[in-house]
Amino acid sequence: MIDWNIQSRAQACQACSQPFLDQQPYHTMLFDERTGYQRLDVCPACWAAQYSQGATSRKGFISHWQGVFEVPLAKAEPIQKETAESVLRKLVEWNDPQYAGACFILAVMLERKRLLKVKDQAHRDGQRIFIYEQPGTGDVFTIADPNLRLDQLDQVQREVAQLLEQGLNPPQTEAHPAVPASDERDETLRGEPAEAPAGAEI
Repeated sequence: MIDWNIQSRAQACQACSQPFLDQQPYHTMLFDERTGYQRLDVCPACWAAQYSQGATSRKGFISHWQGVFEVPLAKAEPIQKETAESVLRKLVEWNDPQYAGACFILAVMLERKRLLKVKDQAHRDGQRIFIYEQPGTGDVFTIADPNLRLDQLDQVQREVAQLLEQGLNPPQTEAHPAVPASDERDETLRGEPAEAPAGAEI
């Protein structure tokens, strides 16, 4: 089963509801629940009081790490050209199994460029799951390892190169104008001629 997911960093402690301040440390925990992966961001005080003792033994616990909260910057102009991260985000949103290889390769590319960081690994339904974090936004990506074979790698890399070069648009059904079938077109051509303009010779 493919299981991709993005969860954004909370703007406030999810235990005491106090907003995070710029450059404030926070703790993130990830749990595997029936509905999917659930992220929990808490302030240092709540971590010390409620979670530091026994958090790893809680049901469904997968991972824990620390981060530093950064106040989100104002949104820049829309990106005209697709980037590896924007393509990855769209693929994760679609959650389409046919893009499992491309999704994994893009995550590895971003990791090598230090745009994503591996926080941990987990296993679910016999499949290895990589837990990545985007340092700037704090967004967490859970990416399934598709276990690509060597003979599949070239094809997936070509697919990724094409996605980065040509961009990525949501899958949609092409709308074709109503065109008569070939037999209908033939009947139209063989039918009575159109009425000639007045004064024209026939």
